[in-house]
Amino acid sequence: MGTDSVECVSLVDGMEEDEATHTYKHPSFCKNIGSGGIGHGWGMAMPRMPIVISVNDLLECPVCTNSMYPPIHQCCNGHTLCSTCKAKVNNRCPTCRQELGDIRCLALEKVADCYKLPCKYYSLGCPEIFPYYSKLKHESHCTFRPYNCPYAGSECAVVGDIPLLVSHLKDNHKVDMHSGCTFNHRYVKSNPREVDNATWMLTVFNCFGQYFCLHFEAFLLHKAPVYMAFLRYMGDENDARKYCYSLEVGADGRKMIWEGTPRSIRDSHQKVRDSYDGLIIQRNMALLISGGDQTELKLRITGRIWKELSNPESGVSLPTQHLFKKYDSNKNYIIIIIIIILKQTRVNTIIELLETLFEISLKINLLANKDYFKNSYLIFVLGKKNKKNKK
Repeated sequence: MGTDSVECVSLVDGMEEDEATHTYKHPSFCKNIGSGGIGHGWGMAMPRMPIVISVNDLLECPVCTNSMYPPIHQCCNGHTLCSTCKAKVNNRCPTCRQELGDIRCLALEKVADCYKLPCKYYSLGCPEIFPYYSKLKHESHCTFRPYNCPYAGSECAVVGDIPLLVSHLKDNHKVDMHSGCTFNHRYVKSNPREVDNATWMLTVFNCFGQYFCLHFEAFLLHKAPVYMAFLRYMGDENDARKYCYSLEVGADGRKMIWEGTPRSIRDSHQKVRDSYDGLIIQRNMALLISGGDQTELKLRITGRIWKELSNPESGVSLPTQHLFKKYDSNKNYIIIIIIIILKQTRVNTIIELLETLFEISLKINLLANKDYFKNSYLIFVLGKKNKKNKK
């Protein structure tokens, strides 16, 4: 009796790599009709019957269905699985239940080494194609990968794009939605001596056409009760750096202010909290600021979000929160106050920018040493009117 043979079909022009097939051929189908050969038991030669198995299928773990990376393990019958799942199946092949041992499928590892695949997020817009072993590293940082639900306090498994997550937060988590770039957050606790380590609040703001998550929570930090507020941007980290925000808490002449850059929701809620990247208030300080009588905590946190105006040619960054214009008709004067952070730029470029923004002709002789103005704050008071009426 003959044994089954395996024929590997090589790639030909016009065939994609994913279409590479392994064709199983029985000897009885191999008789040549022209030579008078007759297939065993059939009376005539039969065409080959291919079973198509893509390379993707061969490299897919049968347990977790993820792509396998070295070391790829196999049982004595040739069934493969990834190293992560090997530790979960009690050393038994999930396909034939034979003992796995420590056999590696080196042939499949070498096949994968010369194989290229598109990013798994190609359907979401990623056009990149990578060698098989480089693909996994890219996918962990791909900008097209979906976002995780930013809701804190639950192991929510929902992933998707930003519009989907916004609807999900509103409909499933009942999160408050607000439009605007300023916020006023009020937190009241009747018994501030009891700090629940899982007390959190989430509010979503639509600002500049983008979405931001304001988190406020109480937890224990090194066994000490604290309150923390921070902002996360619903988008990638590079876009998050375009924005700034401030948080302010205070009452009765006491005030604490935090300014920073929102973190991307790519960073988990736990990661941001553990990095202390936000406004943190100890309980005793919170009680002092709230002006309470130690029996009730009342915290009001206000803040705003702004976007920096940039001049690409000069590298100047103008925070919009530092541009103010005040007009008092009763006192008959106009004061324009402009606070600018200079970062290694030429002074005349700043003057030109001010002329464009405010249509004011500036004729100011500044110091020749421009280094004096780097990383400093400038305050201009311009256009003061003469209070004396002309006769």
